Amino acid sequence: MNSLPKPEVILTHDSDLDGLVAGVLLQRLARKLFNTEVRIEACNYNYWKQRDLRERAAWVSDLSFEARLDRPNWVVIDHHVTDTPAKNAILIHDLTKSAGLLCYELCREHDLGSPKLDRLVHLNNVSDLFLEEDPDFVLAGDYANLVKIYQFWNLLSLVEGEIERLLDHPLLEVMAVKRRIENPLGFTWSKANVTEISPLVGFVDTVIGNTNLIVHQLLEQRATHFPVLITLFRRANGAMIASLRSRNGDALKVAEKLQGGGHANASGATLPRSVKTVADAVHYLRQVLNPKKDAELNSLESVFAAVEASQK
Repeated sequence: MNSLPKPEVILTHDSDLDGLVAGVLLQRLARKLFNTEVRIEACNYNYWKQRDLRERAAWVSDLSFEARLDRPNWVVIDHHVTDTPAKNAILIHDLTKSAGLLCYELCREHDLGSPKLDRLVHLNNVSDLFLEEDPDFVLAGDYANLVKIYQFWNLLSLVEGEIERLLDHPLLEVMAVKRRIENPLGFTWSKANVTEISPLVGFVDTVIGNTNLIVHQLLEQRATHFPVLITLFRRANGAMIASLRSRNGDALKVAEKLQGGGHANASGATLPRSVKTVADAVHYLRQVLNPKKDAELNSLESVFAAVEASQK
């Protein structure tokens, strides 16, 4: 596609391998087409929803298409569900492909492919779409876990922007050992530590192992009656992240109530800055996801307070 506008910035998702691969590939494509280095800005869902779209031209990857992105000279490459038609923006959209694969297809049109990128993009596609039947599924999970553990910018700095260097990287040995040893231990512990957030949502406490695979196993084995499972983790900057998983499409519905987004069965949200601990997060989640119950509780507490005040 030769009619792509020159972007002022490349915006991508910061929380997974798909956002990393897509963002770097788009940066290379912009370099090839316009002979310039375009800045990457990696966003979490909450920041993304609040970000001022000040640029006249931008490329966006792995962030859901919505009405505010339907702007002239904006290009959105994505695979999340959307009901918004593109009237002004260029929308490259396919539910069956990861954002990284969609961006790579654009790159290959301009001779930016390679056997190493073929392999990395395939592994990313398997992990991001959770293609359980693919023979590389377990290995792909190890690659995806690199970003979860070492985070977007740290990993990108480590490979000096050359994402091909992630192939057979020594850190994958760490991921494999962690998977073999930690996951069985973590599954057993987490199975016994699921707390109700709402009748449909359970909080899975985790202490060790690949959280995504542990939660996937809990859902697959129906080890808990909750159709949506939430896990929590804290980023280096202190932000508390909620990750949601399901098998019936409800994860995204819950994430949207938390101002987050993602896929139907794999979504996420950044909790407010006031949420500092896991206990704070559980309390906040119960408030948001049980509005009636919380209103009744507040009303009851008000009655008790009034009674106590009258007795003084």
